[in-house]
Amino acid sequence: MRWSCLGTKWSSSNISWKPSCFDALVSGSINLISTQKCEICQLQSYYEYNSSSFAIEYPKITFSNSQNDSADNTKANIDHAKAVKDGSIQLLQVANYVLSLYVRFRNTNQANKLLEEIPNRNVRTWTIFISGFVQKREAGLALELFRSMQREGVYPNQFTLSSILKCCSYVNDVQMGKGIHGWILRRGIELDTALENSILDYYSKCQAFDYAKRLFELMTEKDTLSWNIIIGAYLQSGDIEKSLDLFELSPFKDITSWNSMLTGQMRNGFERNALELLYEMVKIKLEFNRLTFSIALALVSSLLILELGRQIHGHIFRLGTCNNEFVSNSLINMYCKCGEMEKALAIFRNMHLGNLRMQNSNIFSWSPIVSGFIQNGRSEDALKFFRFMIHERFEVDNFTLTSIVSACANIGILELGRQTHAYIQKIGHKLDSFFCSSLIDMYSKCGSLDDAWLTFGETNKRNNVIWTSMIYACALHGQAKEAIRVFEMMIHEGTTPNEVTFVGVLTACSHSGLLDEGLKYFRLMKEAYSLEPKAEHFTCVVDLFGRAGRLNEAEEFIYKNGISHLSSIWNALLSSCRIHKNTEMGMRCSDKLFNLDPSAAGSYILLSNICGASNRWDEGADVRNFMREKGVKKQPARSWIQIRDRVHTFFMGDRSHEEKTQIYTFLEKLIGRLKEFGYSNDVKMVMQDVEEEQREILLGFHSEKLAVVYGIISTNSEMPIRVMKNLRICIDCHNFMKFTSQVLCREIIVRDIRRFHHFKHGCCSCGDYW
Repeated sequence: MRWSCLGTKWSSSNISWKPSCFDALVSGSINLISTQKCEICQLQSYYEYNSSSFAIEYPKITFSNSQNDSADNTKANIDHAKAVKDGSIQLLQVANYVLSLYVRFRNTNQANKLLEEIPNRNVRTWTIFISGFVQKREAGLALELFRSMQREGVYPNQFTLSSILKCCSYVNDVQMGKGIHGWILRRGIELDTALENSILDYYSKCQAFDYAKRLFELMTEKDTLSWNIIIGAYLQSGDIEKSLDLFELSPFKDITSWNSMLTGQMRNGFERNALELLYEMVKIKLEFNRLTFSIALALVSSLLILELGRQIHGHIFRLGTCNNEFVSNSLINMYCKCGEMEKALAIFRNMHLGNLRMQNSNIFSWSPIVSGFIQNGRSEDALKFFRFMIHERFEVDNFTLTSIVSACANIGILELGRQTHAYIQKIGHKLDSFFCSSLIDMYSKCGSLDDAWLTFGETNKRNNVIWTSMIYACALHGQAKEAIRVFEMMIHEGTTPNEVTFVGVLTACSHSGLLDEGLKYFRLMKEAYSLEPKAEHFTCVVDLFGRAGRLNEAEEFIYKNGISHLSSIWNALLSSCRIHKNTEMGMRCSDKLFNLDPSAAGSYILLSNICGASNRWDEGADVRNFMREKGVKKQPARSWIQIRDRVHTFFMGDRSHEEKTQIYTFLEKLIGRLKEFGYSNDVKMVMQDVEEEQREILLGFHSEKLAVVYGIISTNSEMPIRVMKNLRICIDCHNFMKFTSQVLCREIIVRDIRRFHHFKHGCCSCGDYW
């Protein structure tokens, strides 16, 4: 695409530029509303102004990331040497060409030396050098070069101004940009469409939307880029209705315009509107480009419309675009988010068939695969991929690292979490607030609150997310007083809590039975911070009342606040009924849950446990029969433990482990020894009307017991035993852990679906309430 400004004649007679002008640019500003026109820079996602213009006016400056940089620099040195030898380096045109080579290949030392050696540097010389640093996004150096250019009395042209204004947008310096725009207006420089578009784009990027809108209105000639920039500005400001109006009015609608509208709608949460636009594009038979396909697949991913995704995939296949890396990565991401991991893996393998050692540029295809495994409950597969990437020395991007930290948190693998943290530090990645909060969450969910505290202590700038993560960590481990202390520190340091922060505080109070404190913070969020309680907050309060044994007050609270339609509320109350053996209220809660969420197995299991604890076997049998009639299936309980570099998973009565003989022999002896100290199987928790001896056998081989025993026989006595379980730990296993920690003097940490249980010296951190 050619720019109209290339035909414009610029000379020193057009521009009266003095070295002192730069100070005016920095400090000066204009009011566009009262004057006339605006500023510069280009929407990078739409069009690269400098790349296009320099392809014609100047040697194109690009920065290679390939491994051939050394060879390229050698070529630049050879060309330079030849020019010096034959004397052609004295020609400004040749010197500028060699300079462009050094800048292109990032050899800034040689470029600086050559710049100093050029006697009569013109605007082209300076613009080549400045634009190189702009494309590298080194705005500070580019601006310093701009100052040097002015001090030398060289007048900038439209390309120089474009580059500098792009710098202003990079550093979000609205004031400097306004100063440059003001200088252009004061000198009476004729603004063609290209320069006006640059100014329009600058204001849009710096979010000076009022200036951008006013300039657009004043433009006498508008092209496709003008319309795209202003529509993008309205989308960026969140004015969807105005952007749609302008889009309908635009006489220039190219594929970039449609892509911008699709992306803008999605970013503002209007996915359904974007879907209608996509259908309209198909209806008018608009030719899609690779970016359009990528945006369409992202839309499918957000709406989880797998069938539409398959249709788009078929269209891509027919056009032969599947081999494009950008499109393939979008397909992988779409299938991962729609739960079709095998299809995503097939595309991934096809991308890299015959090329085991991938280039770093292909690393983006790994990120959606890793995160897809995690989203689809396959964290172990994600970790295998990660290990392979590290072993093969692939570059790991930030998104993949965050996904791996999340995977370690999900399945509770502490050692790999520590190794990942060490890897992040080794590669010199700066720990931002998001990474720090992820690490705090990972350490807390892996059972190491000490590591979570250490990470929190090393964080210099703590925002709401980091404070909230630490509060949650304390709550998860039953340290309510510490959670409250962190909350008060947060308030004292001036950070405002949000709804999520209060969920953490209330959860901490709930897990430790601090009813008065919990009610205090529940009132505080409404009265002091004007935050409306949501389901999570109400659930914590109901749990607080239930833990204190005030079940009637809990039920009154539910009806008083009009929250009887929330299943989580009744689940919390049903759990309290189990603890306090209130069968009648438990029946009422179950009736509510069967109506609200008939497919949830947890409520059936809880009610059956309540009936079993009261020896009401017939009613327990009715619950199990009703569960079967509804087709509700209980998720199999499983527990896992990491020993060295391997994760060992156990199910109830599991005899598939290679060390099963040692495990069961030790477990039977241990149970016998624990009984000498007062332990007895809580046979009431068995949901079957069978003989007591048979119930003991059923209880004896629960998955968490097998995992703990394997941990005991596989580690030294100084190491804590960390076991993860996918369901709530039962009463009998809870008692077993307490006695084992006392008799064997071992610290046992168990994470169930609700919280952590730290067993030490015969006691549990939960206070026997969970």
